[in-house]
Formats: sequence, structure tokens, C-alpha cells
Amino acid sequence: MRSSTHLLPLCVLTAVLLSQVCSGIKWLALSHTPALLHVNQSHHCKLLLGLVPSQAQLCRTNLELMQTIIQATREVKKMCQKTFADMRWNCSSIDISANASKYRPDLDRGTREAAFVYALSAATISHTMARSCSSGDLRLCSCGPIPSIALEPGHRWGGCSDNIHYGLYMGSKFSDAPMKGKRPGSHANKLMHLHNNEVGRQSLRAALVMKCKCHGVSGSCSIRTCWRGLQDLREVAMDLKTKYLSATKVVHRPMGTRKQLVPKDLDVRPVRDNELVYLHSSPDFCSKNEKMGSVGTQDRQCNKTSVGSDSCDLMCCGRGYNPYSEKLVERCHCKYHWCCYVSCKKCERTVERYVCK
Repeated sequence: MRSSTHLLPLCVLTAVLLSQVCSGIKWLALSHTPALLHVNQSHHCKLLLGLVPSQAQLCRTNLELMQTIIQATREVKKMCQKTFADMRWNCSSIDISANASKYRPDLDRGTREAAFVYALSAATISHTMARSCSSGDLRLCSCGPIPSIALEPGHRWGGCSDNIHYGLYMGSKFSDAPMKGKRPGSHANKLMHLHNNEVGRQSLRAALVMKCKCHGVSGSCSIRTCWRGLQDLREVAMDLKTKYLSATKVVHRPMGTRKQLVPKDLDVRPVRDNELVYLHSSPDFCSKNEKMGSVGTQDRQCNKTSVGSDSCDLMCCGRGYNPYSEKLVERCHCKYHWCCYVSCKKCERTVERYVCK
């Protein structure tokens, strides 16, 4: 095992990396933490400069939790880009370089895209914690409580439920902390981010489902042992993508004795708990525009036969597209041999791809 002195250079490197990100969702910069660095001593928390004071305090009192949080930041980036791979805005801006001073404007302002990223981040950190509890990767928690609801005959509660209660509690303490401190920043933006964080966690609550396993002689399934488990994060991300597409633009307006977020173009009503909200409209992301945070869609791959958002017409914004050929080598003519292996040949085929002009 390496001593803390041997790890110090890596810790210092991490501190430098995280200190660069001075705006946006700062804790996502933890995804740049070197793989060899294990936050296992309280002084390591001081070196993670991307954290606000309350997050650093949570780090010091829950050191084991930090590896789970770091894992969650990497999952956020991967899931966001996978979910929006077929859209003009493809979440590429979430993967900023370690030496960037801040996120691009598409995430640094109160946009629809920022709304999605905050919601996904809040959901992911709680999802990762809840599953780490049930898998035994976190010693700070255990399986979720056994539900008090009686099951139908032939079913019984057992197994190890994902501990969503712990995930939601600790996840919200961490992801909401930057908006609850006295640090400078727009009050409207803070309200927006807190609201969207809660929308993300609400989607996570809805993803907790009953799962069962059969028991019985020769697979008769006479008894089913059931527990509550979270659906894959992909399902949560797709639910939030639907909310992103129908997000509501809001304004920061006096309501009674204080200012609140209210829908801009609708009758005055409170913002609904289950809708993502944003303050500033986004560009169409067709052309490169640094000021607006758009990288454009030039050279993006498109689908010639699709009628969806990944179609060449929509992805290329009417500019047209260029075809190119690509050779693929695949396994083919596979045969099963007794006993027990499979042999395959390699086949080559040419496919036509298309990229936007």
C-alpha cells in the first residue's frame, strides 16, 4: 500500500485541476481525479478545491463516500453524452479540459441544457450512493429498509433493496450545497438549480421498482423473494430528457413577500414540482458560437434514413452532408463445437456513413 506521502504529488495535481473550474457545476470536476488517488485521509479533502466549504466538511466526515461521488461524476458525463448523442446539443461541453477556467455558456448560464445536467447530476449521485449501499461497497450504509406493505401469497420481502433513503439524503446534502451557501451568484440561478436538482431526485424516486426472484423445486417458482431496486440510470436519464424537451422558461418575479420562479409565457402559477425550468433560451446549436456555447454540428455524423433528431436534415440544419465509406470487420459464420467452444470466421463489409457539411 502506498503511503500518503507517495500520494501527495497526485493530490496536489488534483487540487490544481479542480481549482481551475470556478463556475458551473464545480463538483463534476472531480471526474478528473487521478485513478490512483484514494481520498482516505481528511487532509485530502482540503486539496479537492472544487468543493465548497460544506462539501469539504462532508468529505472530512465521510471519507469513504468520496470514491462513490467521484464515480458518480464520471457516470454523469458518460450518461449525458450517451443520452444526447442523437441531438444537435450532444453534451460535449460537460467534458471540459482540466485546465479550463469555467464551463462553456451553454452550461454556465441558466439554460435548458444546464437544467438537464443539474437534474441528471443530482439523480446520478443519489443513484450511485443507493446502489453502493446495497452492493456493500459503502460501509457507511446497508440495504434499504424492508417495506411494510404486505405482498400477495407466494411473495415475500427479502434480498437487499437499494438504499434510496440514504442516497437521497446524502446526495442532496452534497449536490445542493453550492446553491445553499453564501457564495456569490445569481439568486435566480440558485433557485433554478435547486429546483432542477429536486426534479432529478424525483425521477429517481419513480425509478424504484419491485424486483423478484423465483424459488422452488425444478424452477416451479412456488415462492418469490422480492426487494426494491432502482432501474438502470439510463431509464432515469431518458425520463429527464423527456422533461428537458418540455422544460418551462421562467422568470424571477415578486410573488407575495419574496421573489420566486414563475413561468414566463403562461398564466401566473407556481412552477410544477416535476418540470425542469430554465431562465435563458438556447441557440439552435447549428453553427459554432463561442459566446452562446455552441460548437455547431459541422462534421457530426447523421442518419440519412432517420426522421428523428439524428436525421441528416435536422442534424445538419439544411447545410447538406458528405458521404464516406467505412470498412467493418465482424465475426461471422460462427459454429458451436461439442464440447464446448464456438469458432467464427472474420468477414469484412463496407458501410456508408454521412457527416454534416
